[in-house]
Formats: sequence, structure tokens, C-alpha cells
Amino acid sequence: MKNKVPTILNLMGIYSSIMNYPIHILINFTYTIVFMTRVFIVTVIVNLNLIKSILTMSHVAQIADITANWIDDLSTSDFPQKLASGIKQLVESNDVTIILFRSSALPTLEYFDDPMKGGSNNIDLFVKGAFLIDPFYLVATQKQQRGFVHFKTIMPSGFKQTEYYRTWYANSGLKDECGYLITLPNDDFINISVGRTGELKNFSKKELALLEDITPLIEKICQQHWNQTESDEQSPNIRARMQHALDHFGASLLTQREKQVVHLILHGHTTKTVSEELNIVVETVKLHRKHAYAKLDINSQSELFYLFIDSLMSVEEYVEGDPLSNYM
Repeated sequence: MKNKVPTILNLMGIYSSIMNYPIHILINFTYTIVFMTRVFIVTVIVNLNLIKSILTMSHVAQIADITANWIDDLSTSDFPQKLASGIKQLVESNDVTIILFRSSALPTLEYFDDPMKGGSNNIDLFVKGAFLIDPFYLVATQKQQRGFVHFKTIMPSGFKQTEYYRTWYANSGLKDECGYLITLPNDDFINISVGRTGELKNFSKKELALLEDITPLIEKICQQHWNQTESDEQSPNIRARMQHALDHFGASLLTQREKQVVHLILHGHTTKTVSEELNIVVETVKLHRKHAYAKLDINSQSELFYLFIDSLMSVEEYVEGDPLSNYM
């Protein structure tokens, strides 16, 4: 029978409520002496049997040490880098990316690995608009999915044959990817991507299980850090504007059916899955695509992606309608 296991900060939350102190005060008090920090965390986990079957005692000690380091850097600019470093100590990864999605601003790149050391090299383009059609973003915003996510479980059918995969995902060099979607106030959230590129193999079942087991810990520690800098509720909802722009992309130039086909292509659908979604034959999809491309003055799916992203560059001034109206 699988144990229901809170992790370290869950336990501290319980202690905090009992003592009627805010959790950050309890943490600061507890971690005055670095050595005692590690001893306290390990003792709490062991004595209260807060260990899932996947975790060995060496894992517990390692997690305790990593957690203490994270807490030391809470609310500092060093925290994202320390968070990524700690995750890498648990499982091998050469491509960790942490993106903050505020409703009032474009996504903020909190941390990413140096492309020269194996990290993704197209992050800049991603945060400027490609994120709107990324599978992680879509499950976070459309399905409200949170917690640990393995990319293979959310990858659309035929995804590797799409232009989006070739243009964005394949260019990043990622062989396998998983990560965390973490809720913040005001409809904000954090996406922590943990990937492997180059010669590294896919994550094993044990590695994925370990990362999933520490999800409550990752959630608590990230919420503690990023809740300190909440977004301004009075600021314009830039993400909503961008979504509105995507929804109306091509509306001034294309027929309703052509627009539907283009939007599904942008979301990573193949010709076959577009036909299934719209309940039309493949040849009809190809015809609509041909007409749409001619009207947009493009010749390929790759050009479609770049046209879409370029049209979003002035999203701060965007009000309504088709973003191509002022672009083309």
C-alpha cells in the first residue's frame, strides 16, 4: 500500500501552524546553525516515517542537505540557480530551465543552462511567443495541470512529425524532458524544466519516481520564494492579450475554416490529426492549408511559426483583433 507522504516543508508547515509562527520565521530559527539544519531535517523525516518507498536513507540525507541550501537562499537572486543545482544533484541533467509565468508580463527566464554546456539555445524566442503553443504551457493553462509532469505523457499524437517539434523542440537538443508546474497567486505559475541533451540517455523510471516524490517539497520551497514578489493585480494581463492575439491570428485574411486549420497546425497537429479534429478529409485539409499559406505569403510551416511570433512582438500595444492587421 502506497504511503501518503508529506515532505520536509509540509512537515514544517504543520509545526508552524502548531506554534502559530509563519513558516519562514520557523525556518530561519531552525536553520541558524548549518549542521543542526541537516540533523533536524533528517530526524524529522525519519522519526515521523515521512519517506516514500522509492527513497533510501542516502536519498533522505541528500535531500535534507539540498533543502537546507535552498532555504539559505530563499528570497535572494541566487535561489533559482541553487534550485537547479540541487535538482541536478538528485538526477543527472544538463538542461534545467526555470520560467516564471506572470499574468501581467511576458514570461521571465529565471534560470537556464549555458547553451555552450548543453542547454537550450532558443529560449529567447520561446519566451517571446512560442510558449503559447508549448505542450507544458497548454496543459498548465487549458487543463490547469500542476505538479510533476513527464513530457512523454502530454506529447500530442504525431508530435515528432510536426513543424513545431522540428522548429522548437528538436532545435533545443532535448532528448527527454520532465518538470514541475507550480501554482502562484494571481494566476501566475512557475515551470521548471529538467532535460537531457547530447549523449545523456532518457530518464529512468527510478529517476522519474524520485523527482515526482519530491514534488510537494519543490512546490513549497518555490512558493515560499516567488510569493515574496507577487505580480501587480492592477497591471494589464499580457498573457491574456497574447492568448487573444493567438485566437484571432489570421482572422482578417483567412476564412473561418482556413483559420481553424492554421491554428491547429500552430498547436502541433499533423495533417491527419487536423482532419480528425475538424472531421474533414486529409485532402481538404491540404487545400485549406495551401490557400491559407498563399494569403499569408508563406510557403512552409516553419515560416508560419516565425510569422506568428513576429506578429506578437508588439503585444504590449495590442488591443484586439488580428495581430497581423498591423503587421502585414
